[in-house]
Amino acid sequence: MKPLSVANLMKLEDYAGERPAFRKRVLEHKKNRKLHIGAHLTLLFEDRLTIQYQVQEMLRIERIFERAAIEEELGAYNPLIPDGRNWKATCLIEYEDPVERAQHLAQLKGIEDLIWAQVGDGPRSVAIADEDMDRANDTKTSAVHFLRFELDAASAQAIKAGAALHFGVDHPLYTSTVEVAAAVRAALAADLD
Repeated sequence: MKPLSVANLMKLEDYAGERPAFRKRVLEHKKNRKLHIGAHLTLLFEDRLTIQYQVQEMLRIERIFERAAIEEELGAYNPLIPDGRNWKATCLIEYEDPVERAQHLAQLKGIEDLIWAQVGDGPRSVAIADEDMDRANDTKTSAVHFLRFELDAASAQAIKAGAALHFGVDHPLYTSTVEVAAAVRAALAADLD
């Protein structure tokens, strides 16, 4: 997928009018880009449309209209767009109760490096986490991580041909594996074009 440029974005006044329809389109698109791994870990798979929406919303909220500032936002968000040989996802570790969340984030330190994808019987692709900045510290992991799953050519071809797809986590205190539903698998296969 190509990175976004200023030419791909709507001006603030145009976006104000288009926002309801664009938001509805993006929310519908996102339905097949979400995956729960166990009860407390969710992957939200990003693509060009989801990132365009995030950039448009950031420009709207911050009232950014100067070209240099828009380019700065694009520089921050474009790395989250898959490049045709990988998947990129926002990882959320979710516990509703703040006390329970803090406890689990301390216990799950390093979980972001133990999340994997596997196409068919091929090799596992272990997530590369938080390339932009460390989100964990010496005492806990973060509730949000940005992950990249690199695929070899054989795995990319297999997923396009309809091979099974699994994601999992192998942390000593959080182990789970899920087979990806057909609609989500198809959306992720489209990211590999």
